[in-house]
Amino acid sequence: MKRWYLFVPLAIFVALVILFSKGLTLNPTAMPSALIDQPLPEFSLPSLASEKRLLSRNDLIGEDSLVNVWGTWCPSCQHEHPYLMKLATQVPIIGINYKDNRADALQWLQKLGNPYAVNVFDKTGTLGIDLGVFGAPETYVIDQQGMVHYKHVGVVNEGVWQQRLKPVVDRLRGEK
Repeated sequence: MKRWYLFVPLAIFVALVILFSKGLTLNPTAMPSALIDQPLPEFSLPSLASEKRLLSRNDLIGEDSLVNVWGTWCPSCQHEHPYLMKLATQVPIIGINYKDNRADALQWLQKLGNPYAVNVFDKTGTLGIDLGVFGAPETYVIDQQGMVHYKHVGVVNEGVWQQRLKPVVDRLRGEK
């Protein structure tokens, strides 16, 4: 009768198996954002192109756009860059150069091309923290008023654009 405690390790094992099984079914790129249906945070940071030119939230709004968080230290960002160059002809892309070296970032854009309509230099990551950035690349869809409608964690490629981002942009633009 007092041997019930022998089953405690078995119960703990079963509970862990259930928890781990649930974890394996989750989508690792589906990271909810507290900013969905909220405005982009207010900020005042320099432009990547010029330390003297300060940018704010108002400089990023006015069109339905993508906001892409990137860095030269990020291998995935380098992988997605050629696609962003193509995508920039379809939708404005705002860059947030995240925790990077200005000279390296400028050299990268000169060498690989610049898909960004405007680029914020977030050297210390303060804007990234306000956005809830986990790492780079991350891409947000914002409307003309600067409201966040979608967040994608990971590389943007043709499949991500067609299946996840473009439907949101089309809905914002009133397209089918």
